[in-house]
Amino acid sequence: MKRALFCPPTYFEIRDVKNPYMTGAQTINRDLARQEWEALTQVFRDAGCQVETIEPVPDLEDMVFAANQVFVGDSPKYGKFIVPSRMRYPSRAREVPYYVEWFRSRGYKVINLDFGDDFLEGHGDLLWIANSRAEASSVFAGYGFRSSRGGVEMFADAMRKMEISVIPLELINPSFYHLDTCLTPLRAGAAMVVPEAFSADALATVKKMIPRLYEVDPDDASKFVCNGVAVNGKFITPHLTQCVARALENEGLEPVLVNTSEFEKSGGSVFCLKAFID
Repeated sequence: MKRALFCPPTYFEIRDVKNPYMTGAQTINRDLARQEWEALTQVFRDAGCQVETIEPVPDLEDMVFAANQVFVGDSPKYGKFIVPSRMRYPSRAREVPYYVEWFRSRGYKVINLDFGDDFLEGHGDLLWIANSRAEASSVFAGYGFRSSRGGVEMFADAMRKMEISVIPLELINPSFYHLDTCLTPLRAGAAMVVPEAFSADALATVKKMIPRLYEVDPDDASKFVCNGVAVNGKFITPHLTQCVARALENEGLEPVLVNTSEFEKSGGSVFCLKAFID
């Protein structure tokens, strides 16, 4: 059974602007946010996932976005491990030790990297891609807004020792500040992509490595359709646009709609709110 880690939105709010979606005087309805979060975790249970939670911490308003604090991996040489993130914003950096301790206490080895002045933001920018043209899964690594090129290169060096391939991808559109907002794995060899989010070289790499690629226009992507999650034959998404519906039909995935309106105010949705831990 696939396991997913979530953090309750007890202290969730918008305090400052960290991405283009957080502009304006937006406030969070915490009661509604809690209802949406409860519904989302139930959707994952209904999809056959085991849901686990980490205790929220006061004054860590973005801790609810559980995808970013660590990278979760598994290696035949090393076993289960995590790589702690170095987050670009100080308020988010304070979340990392709590997630590291959660995984450490459950037997995950911790691979600490000395990022110096560089940054790496967990599964916001690091996506496992099951590629039908490769012998094993690879990690696509976005950089440019939150993670830095140097951070990605340091991560790639560490993964190379474990025989895990890492493919850097440059992001150029601030509306798609994390890779999980513009590239969505569907099945082995299939994904949705927002071409305008990538440099020419990065987009060429994606097209070369993923044979069944479905393009999503920026307007649709701004509804966080590329922040959905494919799991156990379902695709959990906050919205279902025509291009997404066609992609899901072609790949034989059942769409499951879930409301994430409060979290979208902060620039995140389904993918951002969970971390797969196996």
